[in-house]
Amino acid sequence: MLLTSRLGTMVSLAVTTLWISTLALLCTAGVEARLGEEHAIGQGLQDKIDAKEFLAFSQLRRLAVEFFDHYSNLTLMDLRPGNQDARIPSAQDLQCLADFALLTKDLSNLKVWAIKMIDSWGNLPAGLVVGNWWDLGNFDECLSIDHVDVTTTRHVRGKYCFAKILPAPSISKAVVIKTALCLPASCSAINMDTLLRRLFQTLLNVEIGTEVEIVDEATCQTAESKSYDGLTIFTIVLLSILAAAVGLSTCYDYFISRDEKSLPPVVRAFSARANSRALFRLVDTKSNPNVIDCLHGIRCLSFIWVVFCHDYLVFAISPNINMGYVLTWINSVFSLFVKHGVYAVDSFFFLSGLLLVVIALRSMDRTKGRINIPMMYLHRYLRLTPLLAVAILIYMKILPIIGSGPLQGDVNFDDYSCCKDTWYLTLLYVQNVATNELCISHSWYLAVDMQLYIFAPFLLIALYRWGRKAAAGIFVLMLLLACCLFSIMVINDLSLGAQGNESMRKLYYATNTRASPYLIGLLFGYFLHLNRGRVFRLSPLVVLVGWMVSLSLLATCIFAVYGQNTLPIVEEAFYVTLTRIAWPLGLCWVVFACMHGYGGMASELLSSPLWQPISKLSYSAYIFHMFIESLNASITRTNTYFSDYQVMLRFWSDFGFTMLLAYLMHILVEAPFAHLESLLLPAKRPNPRPVGLPRDAPVAGGEASVQEDLVKSSLVKEDALMEGSAPA
Repeated sequence: MLLTSRLGTMVSLAVTTLWISTLALLCTAGVEARLGEEHAIGQGLQDKIDAKEFLAFSQLRRLAVEFFDHYSNLTLMDLRPGNQDARIPSAQDLQCLADFALLTKDLSNLKVWAIKMIDSWGNLPAGLVVGNWWDLGNFDECLSIDHVDVTTTRHVRGKYCFAKILPAPSISKAVVIKTALCLPASCSAINMDTLLRRLFQTLLNVEIGTEVEIVDEATCQTAESKSYDGLTIFTIVLLSILAAAVGLSTCYDYFISRDEKSLPPVVRAFSARANSRALFRLVDTKSNPNVIDCLHGIRCLSFIWVVFCHDYLVFAISPNINMGYVLTWINSVFSLFVKHGVYAVDSFFFLSGLLLVVIALRSMDRTKGRINIPMMYLHRYLRLTPLLAVAILIYMKILPIIGSGPLQGDVNFDDYSCCKDTWYLTLLYVQNVATNELCISHSWYLAVDMQLYIFAPFLLIALYRWGRKAAAGIFVLMLLLACCLFSIMVINDLSLGAQGNESMRKLYYATNTRASPYLIGLLFGYFLHLNRGRVFRLSPLVVLVGWMVSLSLLATCIFAVYGQNTLPIVEEAFYVTLTRIAWPLGLCWVVFACMHGYGGMASELLSSPLWQPISKLSYSAYIFHMFIESLNASITRTNTYFSDYQVMLRFWSDFGFTMLLAYLMHILVEAPFAHLESLLLPAKRPNPRPVGLPRDAPVAGGEASVQEDLVKSSLVKEDALMEGSAPA
């Protein structure tokens, strides 16, 4: 065929070029030292590559041409797996054979639909040595194929799949090449796997073991839309009802109501106008010296850090043409800000404990230490859970619908299909200890903080009754939990960077190993409570020393292990344990200095009122930021290039759409349900207004209102922010 001849010529040119570049590589590189498996993804092709092996493999660069040349006369025997020669062909096998025969015939006649089928295949990617291991082909071209056979009136549609190929036995199994295939939709992944297995055996004289799955049905997609199941329909109906309620309430607010005070409570709960007015209202924090206004900035910057780090992790598993560069980048100074983004988690735990104590003890002073613990738990659960429940539905059912693309399901942090089995564990906030299959993995923080919150009232009661003695006991408890973390790592020889679920479950998700920053926040909050209203007059030298110590602690946490890819387990245990104490200690001075006028430029930045809207959206933004990152990664149609600048470009788009989606979910779910919760569980609010709360905060009074203050002071709505799942 003319087409085959021309493509064959291109194959020869590609082989010659690759032969020269391979010889140059082997002559200059020599024998490389074998690196750890954790760096294999950035290593590219490893040492001791057999030149003949690699040359033979490179001859498959035009894989579609080789495939259709080899199977120009496909038979049922070709479709049968090698160990099933006696198997009776199924109706699906017969249909695949018929569609393939029609494809071969129309390909020889240069019919457009057949050419599109072969044209949409991926090639064996150029640049294997520098880490280009993907070729996405043309996803939309393949799925657009819908040819009607005039003799049978049957539709022949395209089916897009990925084939996983190991270049040669001498190359690390971490280097798996993925290239796109396009065949009739009637052919199953098993059919494609069988055909490719025999093709490679014929052309390369290499028999691929049955344990290697070349084509997986999970990677295959067709244009045929699947009917929505009951849960998908329920999700769409639920979101539609919420949108209708918001739309009608907003229209009533805008066109009928005379002022905000005359709005009915339910209308006010769903009105986008009223909720937006509250969201974007800037409070003058300087009007009350007891308000810790710098926490808004710390919270927002920490959230930005989280999104930035997660963008790097998503980008690192994307189809980059220069994965070999990752090995160089991962040893750079800048990469430390990504690898140690885990300290954003400790910032949130610190803020959560701090805010809880500062507001709770003031409320307990007014009620003589009385707190209604069951009501406190109920308030918190009702504030956090509605948005989380809706998020589970959206991740599980809406993301697959709108995130169609060649990489759908391949570049996500999570397999959201597991939500059908573990959703209830997430809503009970026990997913971090009850399962390894987390539904929304970055929700582990909610579980840990909820479990710490369950114990917090007893610590509050102890601080109120026994004061400094209780504070000393909490300090000892914090040290014991730190020793527990150290012992777990050393005794079990368990590294935080170890592969598998055990290190995540015991070191990253575990409540006991995450308690140190929370308890330090409690103790620092108690210090602020004891010294509320006191004016601290510090000399410039003391202020300078304070900032130097604080910045040294924070910098040590990030830069102390620069240049160390691995550490002995004892050294790593010391590092992990001590930095979880050092980081919140460094933040203590930042908060203290900003509160008492010693923050300088840091205080001006962190205390800016412009952080307030983002801070109020922080919970919703945290829940849905991975939705935007997964969506944008899934719809990628071409290979990407990994660099700090490219990730920065992706970050700003992801962050911008995250905030837009967070605003939408805030007015659809978070704000309405928060208003409804306050209607169902009203709190008495007599005068006078307590000291230490913003002017627009509700006046506290009675046991029920104490609990509302506790809820608003911790991780709900605007007073805390969550961190994602994967270690940075």
